[in-house]
Amino acid sequence: MRYRLYIFSITFIYIFVWGCTNQNQNWTHFRGSGLNGHALVKNAPLNWGESSNIDWKVPVKGLGWSSPVVYEDQIWLTSAARDGKEFYTFCFDFETGKLLDEKTIFTSEDPQRIHSTNSYATPTPCIEKGYVYVHFGSFGTACINTRTYEVVWKRDDLPCEHMQGPASSPVIYKDMLILHLEGTKDPYVVSLNKRTGELIWKSVRPPEIYDPIQPVYRKSYQTPIIIEVNGRDLMISNSAFMCFAHDVYTGEVVWTVEYGYDSTVSMPLYHNGIVYVNSGWIFLENKPSFTRQYAIDPSGEGDVTDTHVKWIYEDEVPQIPTPVIVDNRMYMVHDRGMVTCLDIQTGKPVWKEKLSGNFNSSPVYAGGNIYFINVKGECTIIKPGD
Repeated sequence: MRYRLYIFSITFIYIFVWGCTNQNQNWTHFRGSGLNGHALVKNAPLNWGESSNIDWKVPVKGLGWSSPVVYEDQIWLTSAARDGKEFYTFCFDFETGKLLDEKTIFTSEDPQRIHSTNSYATPTPCIEKGYVYVHFGSFGTACINTRTYEVVWKRDDLPCEHMQGPASSPVIYKDMLILHLEGTKDPYVVSLNKRTGELIWKSVRPPEIYDPIQPVYRKSYQTPIIIEVNGRDLMISNSAFMCFAHDVYTGEVVWTVEYGYDSTVSMPLYHNGIVYVNSGWIFLENKPSFTRQYAIDPSGEGDVTDTHVKWIYEDEVPQIPTPVIVDNRMYMVHDRGMVTCLDIQTGKPVWKEKLSGNFNSSPVYAGGNIYFINVKGECTIIKPGD
């Protein structure tokens, strides 16, 4: 086992661009262009500070837990006023950090309350050639032309009782923009026409299952992935209580796996034909709450809980951070700092190591190393391996 090579700090109020980053290697979504936490750089830095490996830094107005997205010569970011009454978008020049555009894209006179550890701008935008899509949950969704900076369309009529604030990020797929609005009442998923904002389909979580659940346990903050299985494009959505596979073109539910109550946050992963998802908190009598990691064969139909689950792992599985997979090993950091390396074929742990601090952000694989950043901005870099 090789672990903890370097520790250093960064300040999240600034945008950092590593000098080795290649403009052609775009970062288009939350967790990257592949939605898997892999950055396509060969030589990511192992240390940085005021005098090294930082091209530029700029202050950003407001507060937001969203990640920046990159396309060619632009970086886009969202933020919001701390009181939730204004929602902002920013565009920066990739090379210089110059502010190219800033907008107050939405306002709210009476915003919903959010959790003390959340922000009003937690969903990460997504971007493609010519257009960026920004999303603030029920507060609004918009498409902006990245060359003219004009708003192409915007809508704020997708209701959601977030309870603790928005967090699910939008996903582009072909001509669609997919949004999860899974709150405490009537949680649902929508597919919009990405050019017009018009509804393509809407899928409401089954009321016969969700209505009996306490409202606090219905909400979800995960971001979906799209995979191809036997010639069919499926959207994998690990909602509260159960994981859904939808036909991405119609919203039809193809299969489900039930795993228990409470919110889900981390994203699904897909590797070598298997889907990996984290549950929300599991509550069992006389046992502290915990989270499970599921490995699922995605080729089934209907309720496949008893037929297509390959393995389940439940020892210090994260509730918020999404794992990263490198070379048939899954690396995940628990919210309280325990890193586990799993053999993804068997679900058995290879090694475990405790890091300092608590974690909300997800690890990133870049330049042959895995980066873990805790809530204080301290980063631990490990070399993947046994």
